[in-house]
Amino acid sequence: MYDVAIIGAGITGMSIARELSKYDLKVCVLEKEVDIAMGTTKANSAIVHAGFDAKPGTLKAKLNAKANSMFDQLSKDLDFHFRRNGSLVLCFDEKDMDHLRDLMEQGIQNGVPDLVILDKAAVLAMEPNLSEDVVAALYAPTGGIVCPYEMAIGMAENAYENGVEFFFENTVLDIQKLNNGYALITDKNTFKSKLVVNAAGVYSDKMNNFVSSSKLSIIPRRGEYCVFDKEVGSYVDKTIFQLPTKLGKGVLVTPTVDGNLLIGPNAVDIDDKDDLTTTRIGLDEILRKASLSIKKMPSHAIIASFTGLRARTEADDFIIGEVPDAKGFINAAGIESPGLTCAPFIGAMVKEFIVEMLHPLEKSNFNPLRKGIHHFLEMTNEERKALIKQDPAYGKIVCRCETVSEGEILSAIHRPLGATTLDGIKRRTRAGSGRCQAGFCMTRVLDILSRELEIKRTEVTKFGGESKLLVGKNKQDV
Repeated sequence: MYDVAIIGAGITGMSIARELSKYDLKVCVLEKEVDIAMGTTKANSAIVHAGFDAKPGTLKAKLNAKANSMFDQLSKDLDFHFRRNGSLVLCFDEKDMDHLRDLMEQGIQNGVPDLVILDKAAVLAMEPNLSEDVVAALYAPTGGIVCPYEMAIGMAENAYENGVEFFFENTVLDIQKLNNGYALITDKNTFKSKLVVNAAGVYSDKMNNFVSSSKLSIIPRRGEYCVFDKEVGSYVDKTIFQLPTKLGKGVLVTPTVDGNLLIGPNAVDIDDKDDLTTTRIGLDEILRKASLSIKKMPSHAIIASFTGLRARTEADDFIIGEVPDAKGFINAAGIESPGLTCAPFIGAMVKEFIVEMLHPLEKSNFNPLRKGIHHFLEMTNEERKALIKQDPAYGKIVCRCETVSEGEILSAIHRPLGATTLDGIKRRTRAGSGRCQAGFCMTRVLDILSRELEIKRTEVTKFGGESKLLVGKNKQDV
């Protein structure tokens, strides 16, 4: 019997897991995929929002600015990339200035510090590649950018090192109430737990509806993105928004912490919770809308496109707390934007619920620190020489686009909750994330996974399941 079972290994679930690992509790995480952060967490805008756009009084508004202030220390403790680059909300028409001022006032109500409205000259001086049609902008210096899956992996590794158990490829098929908790029936096993935390993303309605008569409905909202080569990664320095619409914050243009340029998303409500297809119409839409913000779209430098799904509810707010007719079942549902930003505070909130229910003791030996993978690209030559002397594998470059060494790949495989797939390696090291999109390094990474995991090359997958790259030999051995 576990004290707490968490459903979902995205950024919300991992924030909760890490918070609970500070206490003398038996905690497990159930995840239907093969790795951490394979849902919404791996495919979003990677923005740490300042907090001006959430409607005052909502949970989103109450949590955003508070959670934003947690990122500096959290990124240091867990060794993930984070930068406060600031954000701008562009106004293109003098008639919309009242809307811009209202947005600033809303941000002030939400506790966002240092907001200021800049005139055209100041905006263009700050960002010379913006459109000349800009008349003013709301500037939020506390806005930031982060690597969402690196952050989630960091939290997961730290939680694991502090005693949390993980069970991957366990899809929850049913949840049954017991006298003293719940039985979570997966396609592999049955797990019993006193408390359950529902952090299942777009599937959180299904988890809730197993146990409650108060039914939830999560509407997947598809958002498409384009990623640009690092040659245009400094085209803008700030995260560039347009004045929001009823469908969201509009299409943004932003640098990433890894040095790329990112644009997107659009917003299309769909029925299929697993539909991650990109569309010509959608990609054309985000390119067209993003072109309103900048002088010239560097379309020649697009290297990838992707789709993410947001867990939208009709309430248009987070649903966090114990379900009234299912005692001990705690929802962390409807976590759409600014869910990534709010995740650390959501983790702390849910932890407080559980501490109040179970009254556990705090651990005296909790270790808040996690050291990430040594990134060869970010080192000085002196640091590289020292590392290669210690481990010659760091002297073998596997991914030329991102300067990823074999040593980094080995670390990704053998560290806590290590990578077992090509995408797992990619998210931890960026091997395959560069200009050629794994055209050169894929086979080498596949060979390393085969060797280190002691499995056949035909058993190596891209992202688990049946996503195998090789099916057999096209020639017989002579």
